[in-house]
Amino acid sequence: MRAVGIDFGTSHTVAVVAVDDAPPRPLLFDGSPLLPSAVFLKESGRLVAGSDAVRAARLDPARFEPNPKRRVDEGSVLLGSRSVPVSSLVGAVLARVAEEARRWAGEAYSVVLTHPAGWSSQRREVLVSAADTAGLPGTPTLLPEPVAAARYFTAVLRGSVPPGAALAVYDLGAGTFDAAVVRRSPAGFEVLSAHGLPDVGGLDLDQALVEHLGEGYSSSRTALWNGLLTPADTAARRQRALLYDDVRGMKEALSRTSSADVHLPALDVAAHVTRDELERLSRPMLARTVDCLARTIADARLSEDDLVGIFLVGGSSRMPLVARLIHQELGIAPTALEQPETVVAQGAVSVETAPRVPAQRGPGGVGSAPAVDRPVSPPTGVVGGGYVVPGQRASDESLPGGHAVPGQAAPDATVPGGAAPGRVVPGQRRPVGYPAPTSPASGHVAAPGERPGASGAASGRTGLAWVVILSVLVVTAATVLVVLLANG
Repeated sequence: MRAVGIDFGTSHTVAVVAVDDAPPRPLLFDGSPLLPSAVFLKESGRLVAGSDAVRAARLDPARFEPNPKRRVDEGSVLLGSRSVPVSSLVGAVLARVAEEARRWAGEAYSVVLTHPAGWSSQRREVLVSAADTAGLPGTPTLLPEPVAAARYFTAVLRGSVPPGAALAVYDLGAGTFDAAVVRRSPAGFEVLSAHGLPDVGGLDLDQALVEHLGEGYSSSRTALWNGLLTPADTAARRQRALLYDDVRGMKEALSRTSSADVHLPALDVAAHVTRDELERLSRPMLARTVDCLARTIADARLSEDDLVGIFLVGGSSRMPLVARLIHQELGIAPTALEQPETVVAQGAVSVETAPRVPAQRGPGGVGSAPAVDRPVSPPTGVVGGGYVVPGQRASDESLPGGHAVPGQAAPDATVPGGAAPGRVVPGQRRPVGYPAPTSPASGHVAAPGERPGASGAASGRTGLAWVVILSVLVVTAATVLVVLLANG
């Protein structure tokens, strides 16, 4: 089998190739799995995509389209003085994928193109037309993005989604937010409900940051700042593009560090921004995404205990505040990855695993769960610095600073301020959390029915008792020996 899965995104496109029995691997573009979904129209009329387009845009930004996916309903886009069909712009991006795919899969391979679950047939037709323009072989299979994400959850993360159970997918990309609930059937996954927010994405967070930065300089340097935001010539447009690129990089850095600096071109100053500032700016938008997710879950009308977890995908979902808000509002710690951008493309070509038998409930609570295989070299630096393990109960350090766990409600103490009582996913019962472990081993996740730290404490008490007994015996023997020597 030779297949290529393609996730055409707003800011980046990701492609994964599967050849025979080898594990699927992402295609690399200029050394990165993330291909900029940007397109530039050269003077000759030729379209270039990816990093080449980003570099060319510095010379003439008027011929540059950074986000063709956001223009999918417009029919055509004006680049310079020419009107270019949107399908041609998308096709230019997919042509870069086709070029790289031929190196690994040859000329004959199947293509799976993913799309948002709520896309109309007209939008999907743009994808099919673009694939033909790009020279991709055959007719592509179209797959909803949340279905591809669910495949990744089961095939790669080995998450348990038994037949009849459902998984919620929270997808916060650069351009839009999409929420969906997918249910597993013997034939695969089906979308039960889906909602989205077209005005919330990473680009909107970038804009909020730019406006925040402007508050500090627009009054003292009004002309310079306005000239930066509304450029009148090529040089100013170049500086504006540089500003937004740097702001995006700063935003991503604030997912890993508590503060970051950004250079403001034209003003020639460095601005300092903290994570607290970013979270204050992004909280209203992210709160809307969580409300949308809750509405999507409610619309799925699931029976009790049918929802096995919430899976975060999309590059902007790595913001720590996302997982915290979901936990606070819905009472469930979601599954988060370090590089969520590649999930959908890899899931598109992943072979689903056989459904696992769910854990049995007994008098003592949840029974032993099936073993979970972690991916090789698990990523680090996700929510609180831990790596999520599908199907396992979270210990109290799960948010922040430990392992976030899908489908289980972490104790209220794990999030500053605690989860609001009663704010649980519709149809779900919040499990009772375990007490906080005492000096847990790094990466330890307590087994069901086990109190984290209990076994270590018990073994410590047993060892201490033996030391005391042996000490008493030694002292007694020494005393008897001294008495015998004195009388002898």
